[in-house]
Amino acid sequence: MSEETHSQAPPARSKDEIALELMKFIAVTTGIGKGASSTGFGGKPRSAEEYTEALLDLFERCRGVVNK
Repeated sequence: MSEETHSQAPPARSKDEIALELMKFIAVTTGIGKGASSTGFGGKPRSAEEYTEALLDLFERCRGVVNK
């Protein structure tokens, strides 16, 4: 019996998954919500609700870019 290797491509990712990865990358690299002012973002949002709203807005922007 000969051994065969089957290389499988990774499963296709949805556009929302790609947008989420982009959002996480941007949030981490810019320090959004960390307190220090960073390029393109003001300082730390004042509350958890504002922080959440900022992340949701960023996700929507990322979805728009990915869906172009």
